[in-house]
Amino acid sequence: MTTGRVRAATLAAVAFTATGAATHDEKIRLGAQVYERCAACHSIEGNRTGPQHCGLFGRRAGSAPGYDSYSKSMRDSRIVWNERALDRFLQDPTKVVPGTTMGYAGVKDASERADLIAWLRHATAPGRCTVQP
Repeated sequence: MTTGRVRAATLAAVAFTATGAATHDEKIRLGAQVYERCAACHSIEGNRTGPQHCGLFGRRAGSAPGYDSYSKSMRDSRIVWNERALDRFLQDPTKVVPGTTMGYAGVKDASERADLIAWLRHATAPGRCTVQP
């Protein structure tokens, strides 16, 4: 490969990496905006009307520490929160968990759900928040 081709390939890789990073940062920014709709009932580090989100990924639904207001259907759902489970639930909570007390119609737009999930993953990453008992 000539020096010109190597340089062009390197520049293309740098441009792709920079674009990917900007896209990820933008998803997180947009996800934070979507989360503002959730903030009336939820927060990252404390229980409110709804449970805290710190420690969300990998946690079984209905088991946030110190939160006792789960519906029986949520506690019995056997859902373990990951990107796929959140995507399904956030699209239509009452369809995924009939009997849930979460009175929110859901995030219908797939792009908004993806941004919200990316932000939740970022905001609840180990070391970024503290689970409150």
